[in-house]
Formats: sequence, C-alpha cells, structure tokens
Amino acid sequence: MKPYKKQHYLAPLFICLTTLAMAASGQSLPAKPNVLLIISDDLRNWLGCYGDSQAHTPNLDRLAARGILFKNAMCGAPLCNPSRTSLLTGMRPSETGVYNNNKLLISEAIPDAVTLPFYFKENGYYVSGAGKITHDVTPGGSVRVEDWNDFGPAKLGKNKPTEQVSTWKWAVVPNQKEAELEDYAFTSYIADRLKQKHDKPFFLACGLRRPHVAWNVPQKYFDLYPLDTIEQPPIKADDLDDVPPIGRKMALAHYDDKAIRAIPQGPEKLIQAYRAAVSSMDAQVGRLLDALDAGPAKNNTIIILIGDNGWNHGEKQHWAKEVLWKESTAVPMMWVVPGLTKPNAVCAQPVDFLSIFPTLCDLAGLPIPAKCKGPSLRPLLADPQATWDRPAMSTMGRGNHALCDERYRYIRYSDGTEELYDHTTDPNEWTNIANNPETSPSPLCQISASL
Repeated sequence: MKPYKKQHYLAPLFICLTTLAMAASGQSLPAKPNVLLIISDDLRNWLGCYGDSQAHTPNLDRLAARGILFKNAMCGAPLCNPSRTSLLTGMRPSETGVYNNNKLLISEAIPDAVTLPFYFKENGYYVSGAGKITHDVTPGGSVRVEDWNDFGPAKLGKNKPTEQVSTWKWAVVPNQKEAELEDYAFTSYIADRLKQKHDKPFFLACGLRRPHVAWNVPQKYFDLYPLDTIEQPPIKADDLDDVPPIGRKMALAHYDDKAIRAIPQGPEKLIQAYRAAVSSMDAQVGRLLDALDAGPAKNNTIIILIGDNGWNHGEKQHWAKEVLWKESTAVPMMWVVPGLTKPNAVCAQPVDFLSIFPTLCDLAGLPIPAKCKGPSLRPLLADPQATWDRPAMSTMGRGNHALCDERYRYIRYSDGTEELYDHTTDPNEWTNIANNPETSPSPLCQISASL
C-alpha cells in the first residue's frame, strides 16, 4: 500500500458551519475544545464502574460518573501494536497491514501516516505526550518527532521482578518508591501541562503501562486484594471443545494453563498482581483528573480513557490476549465532553476504535480525513439510546475477525470456520452455536461476507 503523505488540513468554512449546526441544536460544545487522551495497557473491564465488585478503582469510577461509559467497546485488535495503530490512524489492521508487534507504525509499516496527534498539531493544537502511545516506544523504537510539539518520558527502567508464576512476573514495590515508577513519571509530565495556561488549544496524551506485565507496583495496591479473597472468573473445563482448530491454537499457543493451575494458588496470585496493577494505574488517573480540575481548562477539555486491549484470566484455557473472545477484545471506554455528555451516562451500543479519530475531529470542528471509515460517536455521546446500526469489530492476524452487536459475537477465521455466541443466553461465551441448525443466523453472519 502507498504511504499517506503529510498535508495541512485547513477548513474554516467547515468549522463555521459546524459551529452553526451545534448552535441550532441547542448544544454548547466549546469552539476549540482541549483533548486529554488516556490509554491504559492490557486493561480489561474489571472496574467498579463496570460492575466489578472486587475492583478498587475509585478514580476510574469518578471519571465514568462525569460522562458516558461504553459497555460494549472493542479494541481494533487484541494486541498492543495493531490496536494502537488502528486508534492512531483510524484504519483497521487489514488496511495498515499491521497485524502484530513486529512491524512498528512509524518505522516500518506506514511511516508517513497522518496520525491523530499529528493531525491535531497541523490544525493548530499544542500536542504533547508521555508514556506508551504508539508501540514504538518499546526497546529500539522511538516516538515520531513530527507528531508532537514535545514528548516526555516514553520508557523508564523497571523494578526487577521478584515473584513469578509460569511466564508472568511481578514485583512488590515499597510504597515510598511509587514516585520512581514510570507511570508516575508519565503522569507527572502530562499533569504539569494540564496545570499550565496555553495560548493554543491542547491535545495531551498519557500512555500508562500498567496493568501490562511486569506487574511492578507498590505494596499498598497488593494490600487491597488479600490472596484469600481473590475470586477466579467462571471457567468451563471443556470450553475449547466446540472451538475451531485456529481458535484453539490461538488459545494454547503461548501460555500453559495447566502449569499455572498446578501451582498452589497460582491463578489467584496472577489475578492479585494484575488487580494491584490496575489499582496502581487508577491512582495515576486520579492525579491527572486532579491536575485538570486545578488548572484553567477544567470546563473546556474532552477526556477520553481507553484500554488498548483486554486480558484473559484462564477463560477458554487462555491467559493474556491475542484471541478474539470477549475478555481479550472488550475494553473500557469513557468520554467526558463538555456541553454534550451527561453525568453517569451508559451506552450499550457496540463501538470500536475506528470511531475515535473521527469523533475527536467531529467534536473539535475539524474535517474528518477520508481515510477514517469509522462513524463518529457524537450521536451516542449526546444520546446513549440513539439509533446505531454499526457492529464493533476486532482483528487478530490476517483474516481472523470478531464482530459484535448488542446480542451476538460472531468470529470468522481465515479458513472460513466460525463461532457464534448469543450473549442473552450465554454471557460467558461457553457454547458455540455457529453450526447449530436450529439457530437463526445472526445479522452479523451476513456482514461477515464483506470482511
């Protein structure tokens, strides 16, 4: 595919018409809203605001209460690099060719792509970031300088893990060492900019690495989850029996479920460390919200928080991600849009990452680039019950896709084999009804013909 060439997008007439349309509808969106984008790594929906009674996530919960929470949001791919590439370009893996973590966005795949931060910078925004935004900040990579006015720390040293179950490692960090951790540093950099007065609207992005492994977080977050109180998710022992061979291979390729369960309290230890890392990340979100509220842009800033992909904790004999079932593809997504969203709003419509780029353009009064095929979420932000006929989609490797509407999850693999789950009767996705002759085909099965 041909790389996208950088260009300037100036559309004063479009901005004027957009402003008039908002005035006519009675909305009061700021003419040039600021943007705060927060991305958490490997975050599944184990949060209090998503109904998880074990979670200690007070800051994520208060963020959700300020705006709208999407119950059925899906990542572009259940893996860091293709998911973030989808978010930052507004294109699916099948369009970018980025299916795994080996081909980095800025250095190999589409080096001249018009990314989300670059687009806002070209349209007059002050653009600053810190932490893991693209996947390119892994060892040997770097952020693309022209995308940002400035970029803070992207990667710091890690505490040496002291505990391990199977391939998963973590360290219990002394509480007084919290300020030395990388997520704290990323948050501090963005918090400083939230407190400042800027002569331009800003686009700030903070990429938090937790709860990605290694789960190196302070003792106080482990203390929130005593080992004897940890609950495992419901597991069906023969859950892979009705899954096609490609799906079983994905589930069993890297992680030994039997080995983990053979270790006394092995699953509980992994879940404890993961939950502790989530709570550590939650504390950094709180620092960002506090900085925004203390600064001059509190009432003029769009906040969006997402996880880049979900995480399996033994469901379907799988740990981590890289599969197309609910736990790995479902992600938290929260929006706060001054003048548009209402507090404590919840939307059950299926949405995915392809909508983030065009939605932010729509809200900022910028023309939506032609490459962005996803629909703007603006109708749902204004009214969570608005009509929505678009399924959400996630991709794992070439030709493997999952589609979801409010009721069904449909998976089709590259060899044509399928899975279909009815969430009204099977919320855990335990029974594949794709080949059940008594099952009425889901509308998603018809949509799949265009994949």
